[in-house]
Amino acid sequence: MRGIQLSLNQTQRLRLQRALELLETLSSKASLNASVTVADNIPVNYEDGVLKGHGTTELDGEVVATVCGVVERVNKLVYVRALRARYKPEIGDIIVGRVIEVAPKRWRLEINFIQDAVLMLSSMTLPDGVQRRRTAVDELNMRSIFEENDVVCAEVRGFQHDGSLHLQARSQKYGKLERGQLLTIPPYLVKRRKQHFHHLEQYGVDLIIGCNGFIWVGERVEAKDDMVVDDHVNKSEQHSSKSRNWTSLEEQEQTYTPAETRQNICRIANAIRVLSTLGFNVTLDVIMETVYLSSSLNVEIHEMLGAEFCVLVAESEAERRSSSAKRKG
Repeated sequence: MRGIQLSLNQTQRLRLQRALELLETLSSKASLNASVTVADNIPVNYEDGVLKGHGTTELDGEVVATVCGVVERVNKLVYVRALRARYKPEIGDIIVGRVIEVAPKRWRLEINFIQDAVLMLSSMTLPDGVQRRRTAVDELNMRSIFEENDVVCAEVRGFQHDGSLHLQARSQKYGKLERGQLLTIPPYLVKRRKQHFHHLEQYGVDLIIGCNGFIWVGERVEAKDDMVVDDHVNKSEQHSSKSRNWTSLEEQEQTYTPAETRQNICRIANAIRVLSTLGFNVTLDVIMETVYLSSSLNVEIHEMLGAEFCVLVAESEAERRSSSAKRKG
């Protein structure tokens, strides 16, 4: 998304600057007392006791900020949450990653972190769905589950004593992601929410907003019953024994994504790219508003990455926040 360069004319540049200034004014009013820059003093009550957290230090008896951000307080703990920071995993985070290595009893994933994450074979549900001890046969068949360059959704399990980040995928909602697009945006644009899995029924699309800045937009995949899958596998094995190089029309239809769904995937993906380019927080509501705006104005999918639509999105967001502030006031 950083590679997108907007070639604005003079009018578009003035419109965008006006919209961004309005957004900055609205955001500064909301967090005027909480925002700090480097070397700003942070008011604290020493009588109750103070614990200095990340982004703070003590200088001449005063608590001073060492980074630009927003002051957060949790009981006695005072710390500064940086506005633009790298992804810091927390237990329970929903992440999207790409497999870069198949190692003994584990997969290594790139998750937009300072180090790779590890998904153990014992930390995921096997294709047959049976909870049992992993055997040597399971280890030999690891590539039939995930292989290099596969996109995987998982959950942060925690850090091990050696400092490595471990994941788990013990649910049907986790696993391999296919027939879609993987987008990468700055992690600070994604805020932790109660729900990171979204099914957009009107578009037939699944949207997974990973806390690590990896976002998946893909075709809706219905979960199948294990018994049905097993029967299908047995039939396909019998069929492949007769002719291994022939693919039936039914199998082709199952792996085919309709043109309308592909267009919806591209439209939603481009909406996320526009929001990332403008530096807006990426949430489901903002994404859907951007998609609705492009549809209502009959903007073609490839035109969404143009300068004019980016300016329209900025103006629409500024108008929305301004009207929301007036209602609250």
